[in-house]
Amino acid sequence: MSLDKKTLEEGALFAPRFSSDGLIACITVDASSGDVLMLAHMNQEALDKTLASGIMHYWSRSRGTLWRKGDTSGQIQNLVELRVDCDQDALLARVHVGGDGGACHTGRRSCFYRRVEDADAGPSLVPAV
Repeated sequence: MSLDKKTLEEGALFAPRFSSDGLIACITVDASSGDVLMLAHMNQEALDKTLASGIMHYWSRSRGTLWRKGDTSGQIQNLVELRVDCDQDALLARVHVGGDGGACHTGRRSCFYRRVEDADAGPSLVPAV
């Protein structure tokens, strides 16, 4: 279905625009603190299962499979609100996190635990505070 720009950007129709590989980016944030937890991708099935269950589902590009966040880590993400950007090619999920409150597979609260620091020798990564 092709929608005109005004309908896509101003209308009430939810029409997520998946990329050519069938994915859409989803930024996930803690609904209470606003902290950015992770960036993942969803395919249509992950989106459908998330909306039907209220628990975040994603598509793993590295494993090539659907996964429900928290099944192995206990860090289940309960959907509070799902937003879509202006041209409907990215999602923002506000969630309550179960388990230890983390989101990253490394055991950290957020996947964004390092910052880029520019130095004379070139950019390097240092712990974010």
